[in-house]
Amino acid sequence: MILQQISTPSDLRTLDDDQLNQLCAEIRSFIVDKVNASKSGGHLGSNLGIVELTVALHRVLDSPKDVLLFDTGHQAYVHKMLTGRTGGFDNLREEGGMSGYPSQVESTHDWIENSHASTVLGYAHGLATAFAAKGDSDRRVVALLGDGSLTGGMAFEGLNNLGHSQANVTIVLNDNGRSYAPTISLLSESLVKIRSNPVYMKRQRRLESLAAKLPLVGRWSMTGIQASKAAIREALEPQAFFEPLGVRYMGPFDGHDIEQIETALANAGQFTGPVVLHVQTQKGRGYAPAENDPIKNMHDIGGVKPESYTAAFTEAMLKLAEEHEDLIAITAAMPDSTGLLPFCERFPDRLIDVGIAEQHAVTAAAGMAMGGLRPVVALYSTFLSRAFDQANLDVGLHEQPVIFCLDRAGITGDDGPSHHGIFDMVLMSKISGMTIFCPSSYQELQQMLNDAYEITSGPVTIRWPKTPAPSVGDDEVGRGLSARRDREGSDVCLIGVGKMFAAAQGAADLLAEEGISATVWDPRVAKPLDPVMLDDAYGHRIVVTIEDGLADGGIGSMVASHLARNGPSDPLVRVLGVPTRYLAHAKADVILANIGLDAIGVASTVRQLLAG
Repeated sequence: MILQQISTPSDLRTLDDDQLNQLCAEIRSFIVDKVNASKSGGHLGSNLGIVELTVALHRVLDSPKDVLLFDTGHQAYVHKMLTGRTGGFDNLREEGGMSGYPSQVESTHDWIENSHASTVLGYAHGLATAFAAKGDSDRRVVALLGDGSLTGGMAFEGLNNLGHSQANVTIVLNDNGRSYAPTISLLSESLVKIRSNPVYMKRQRRLESLAAKLPLVGRWSMTGIQASKAAIREALEPQAFFEPLGVRYMGPFDGHDIEQIETALANAGQFTGPVVLHVQTQKGRGYAPAENDPIKNMHDIGGVKPESYTAAFTEAMLKLAEEHEDLIAITAAMPDSTGLLPFCERFPDRLIDVGIAEQHAVTAAAGMAMGGLRPVVALYSTFLSRAFDQANLDVGLHEQPVIFCLDRAGITGDDGPSHHGIFDMVLMSKISGMTIFCPSSYQELQQMLNDAYEITSGPVTIRWPKTPAPSVGDDEVGRGLSARRDREGSDVCLIGVGKMFAAAQGAADLLAEEGISATVWDPRVAKPLDPVMLDDAYGHRIVVTIEDGLADGGIGSMVASHLARNGPSDPLVRVLGVPTRYLAHAKADVILANIGLDAIGVASTVRQLLAG
């Protein structure tokens, strides 16, 4: 196999066309086999579509001297294979194994550990500015981003600043046919080749200069040349978008034609200032199940599981929308993963997908609420962080009844530190007037969505984990803003927030075997805290709170503050939560156990406190 002979990008430069085609076929087969076999899943369609493009990039660039940046990093599998990490795919996304994203600790070829979209042009601008300041004129900066990433505000900000600064950055726009796809004729294709040829462009500028100097008719000759160019451009070129920003546009090119891409990259490197190479690829190419997936071309492996919290949200949204015509759903390029596709099918005019634009989603929701609608903003917890300012000042300050539904809250596992949803409780609890629900079961989430709709005095957050949702009876479902006491004991009070309610129950069972009796509360509502629960907790000598968000500034801290009444009987409060550090990828339950947030860890903490 040719793939086995590739350990560095320089190995690619000795291959002929037939060998390159064989290598690309081997890479696709390898990706399909490894991702399908992985216990932790992975990103499939996005990497199958970028094989030839990545090969061409590494044949032209001299990495890591030249900088290749990925936005987002889930499309870096081929890059990892071409930079000596093929063997790492046996443990892809597993604890201690290879990350599913670029990783600085893995390779000098990985400059940024980027797994949130639309940021790469900012990195590119900064690196190009640094190289220019240091006189490193022989180093290239190439930023690869998808058409979806170009819907994000940071991408537009990056384009604007690159054009203004005229930094030497090559932007490879990977268009898989879902966004940028201008219609182009055969004559226009010829124009593309001409305009991307630096030799031709120099001759054109010389011709224009000579024409302008012609006696008497110079001005008219120049005007004629410019008018002819303008007419052809208006008739045949793709819609001008980049060039008014000061960014040269080249393309579109066939992203599966290695020779064509190599020529375009070489030509782009001869221009001064930023250049966009518009490359068209087919997501999921070469693998029939991915090619025939109409929703996301098997972007990743997995989907909404029927026993999940996401499935509970889907079901509850459909029921609520049937009852209330003012209910509207908003998502940021993730209608499938957030469970809103069935909602879209039933109510196509009541789902708005804003693209990768969480900030806009939240402010638009504020406007919708002002206009009398009841917007539900469905996001992953990790992506909410990008829109905290809007949640605080556009929604909270205006006391708008926007409902934030945050999937993948808490420790998520396989995607690593960038995807853990550990900030939302800290952030949202600091917004005045915010109500925060934390369901501990399938049925609780559905009840909470209905309760959230009834709250019109301000915003509401419902947050839930990626893991399966326990199914419980109606007698184990709370109502409104009240907490629910699961059991009563005298030695310690355990308060388990959301998913951590199960850890509190498990710890109570373990302690009961040792004769230690525990009161266990499901707070249900993290803000405002139920005063009945707080008064009950105050009657215990020891109180332990457990949450799968940051311990510093989280819900446990609020409980501790309420219980600090400056009296001789104030309980000893221990706050258990996620430490303030970046946690590597592993299964969620493994990470939680490692940081003492499982039943065994909670029980151990209680024993230490009782012994102290």
